[in-house]
Amino acid sequence: MAGAAAARRYAKALFGLAQEAGRVEEVRGELDALAALFEEVPALREALFRPLHPVAQRRAALEAVAERLSTSTEVRHFYAFLIDQRRIVDFPDIHVEYARLADEAEGRVAARVTCAAPLSDDQKERLRRALNARTGLEVQLEIEVDESLVGGLVARVGDVVFDGSIRTHLHQLRSNLTKGH
Repeated sequence: MAGAAAARRYAKALFGLAQEAGRVEEVRGELDALAALFEEVPALREALFRPLHPVAQRRAALEAVAERLSTSTEVRHFYAFLIDQRRIVDFPDIHVEYARLADEAEGRVAARVTCAAPLSDDQKERLRRALNARTGLEVQLEIEVDESLVGGLVARVGDVVFDGSIRTHLHQLRSNLTKGH
């Protein structure tokens, strides 16, 4: 829990600096590049995240990676700061939170949609437009199929849940019938 709170603080600080410099999307791209490299090379992630190596070695390794990725000086300093503060392990959460802040600043929001069956392109577009209208934001859909819903879908936009699943309706119907309503 403390790690998540720290990740939010670090992401917010980096976002503020990027916003002041007018480089929000560029910084996002640099964070995306490092995150992708960590996915491609798990050994690099492990070497940097685990404090088995001295700080100076981890800083040098991350500096070499940042140079290879053509990372800006500001973001390089940020990475070094994370290592110095022993918070590089929070990088995945910092990356996610930074992306959320950047999306929010642009009026975008991710909607996690769970549906019982795959949606057609037309259904996705109608759903996106409906959620845009409900939230007043540009919604980007992240769709997952869960056949246990029986039918319908559940959409989570931030802290708001729109539950139109058959499973939930059946549970509510059963609850009402057992209560005598």
